[in-house]
Amino acid sequence: MGEEEAARGTRRELLPELVREADTSLLECKVCFERFGHRQQRRPRNLPCGHVVCLACVAALAHPRTLALECPFCRRACRACDTSDCLPVLHLLELLGSTLHQAPAAPSAAPSTPGTLTCQHAFGGWGTLVNPTGLALCPKTGRVVVVHDGKRRVRIFDSAGGCAHQFGEKGEAAQDVRYPLDVTVTNDCHVVLTDAGDRSLKVFDFFGQIKLVIGGQFSLPWGVDTTPQNGLVVTDAQGGSLHLLEVDFADGVLRRTERLQAQLRNPRGVAVSWLSGAMAVLEHPSALETGPCNTRVKVFSSTMQLIGQVDTFGLSLFFPSRITLSAVTFDHQGHVIVADTAGPAILCLGKPEEFPVLKPMVTHGLSYPVALAFTKEYSLLVLDTASHSIKVYKADWG
Repeated sequence: MGEEEAARGTRRELLPELVREADTSLLECKVCFERFGHRQQRRPRNLPCGHVVCLACVAALAHPRTLALECPFCRRACRACDTSDCLPVLHLLELLGSTLHQAPAAPSAAPSTPGTLTCQHAFGGWGTLVNPTGLALCPKTGRVVVVHDGKRRVRIFDSAGGCAHQFGEKGEAAQDVRYPLDVTVTNDCHVVLTDAGDRSLKVFDFFGQIKLVIGGQFSLPWGVDTTPQNGLVVTDAQGGSLHLLEVDFADGVLRRTERLQAQLRNPRGVAVSWLSGAMAVLEHPSALETGPCNTRVKVFSSTMQLIGQVDTFGLSLFFPSRITLSAVTFDHQGHVIVADTAGPAILCLGKPEEFPVLKPMVTHGLSYPVALAFTKEYSLLVLDTASHSIKVYKADWG
């Protein structure tokens, strides 16, 4: 009798957690991240491939005349009229409806730990963004700039996630955007991106007018960021170097180029701390050098002295699973924040002089994070290329 009571007690303890897991994993549309419901626009719809999205997303994905669409997850083609109500999810909504409202909040292991992140909302999605690669914030307006593989390859969102405008027509002309890798926005609101298609750096004003194309300077320009002095730092992945560019953005003139580092191993992402001027570079050495999937973060002071570095082999001594770093940024306190695609997760490495102080910040809800940016309100934007969306996390800094 005692064992039965203990088992019932265990089930009662597990029930709220199972209900919460069902709410986040089964009862949420993975395209718009809205909760399914019985009202028309939020009704869960089965696609022929078996994936489930809400009716509003079916309508948004479908061609207005032919009703043709592709599944945003497996790309199988179908038509909007081929979808049907997902009865199991509707029944689960009825079954758990009252329980979801009554379930107590999940206990937090460290509710006021600095760096703990909670997802607030997401925007973008398949069709709005196609295989996005870079993310930046306009420091004056707070608008979000994303480069992706759509027809117009630069898309600008307002602070609420609505599409403000887009530009960068796909094409072969010098001012067109061919294959964008990364993007930054300068202090005077110029959009600067690296283009692997013609191995150039391209500068636009915020409305999409081309100001400058810098070609012939790099073997493969990859990462780009803005310094507090309104300069540009650019990584050359094939050249193994880091460059500083001074540009007259108003007149569209390159004033000066300086090579800051020359012996980096396949450098990609780069970030500049506005607190200290430090620069973080994300290296992807070849497997022949360091073993498969090894990545490395190097942080240099504003005078280019190496002040901290750590690779994923070293991080594996502190973290139980494999780590593959894909993006780097600084928070407002000077901590180095990285994205991990193997987890997938967002991790805080601490300040460069403290490396490594590994602290997970986000460990679920991501698919393939490739870019990071902090807002002035201390929210973290994560560009998730697998879901073609920007996810907004609010930080509890205690």
